[in-house]
Amino acid sequence: SMELKPDDIKRLARLSRIAASETDIESLSGPLNGILTLIDQLQAVDTKGVVPLAHPLDVIENLSQRLREDCVTETDRREANMANAPAKENGLFLVPKVIE
Repeated sequence: SMELKPDDIKRLARLSRIAASETDIESLSGPLNGILTLIDQLQAVDTKGVVPLAHPLDVIENLSQRLREDCVTETDRREANMANAPAKENGLFLVPKVIE
């Protein structure tokens, strides 16, 4: 099982571009490590031979999904959506590199 140390949380915050004070890091440690504990519990479950479901109700009854008609319902609002972009090029948002 993996446990996040304060340095790990600081690194995650930096990579996510989230400002986190020392108090924030302390308060995030418990919940984040709790999530990792839940993930460990889920990974420990033996799922061999279990067929994946497209929908949880498929266990009860084979339901086909109700799909909407595939048609355009919105107008092109690219210019309005791009108006507040701090950096853009060729109609695309420019964002800082976050993967090291």
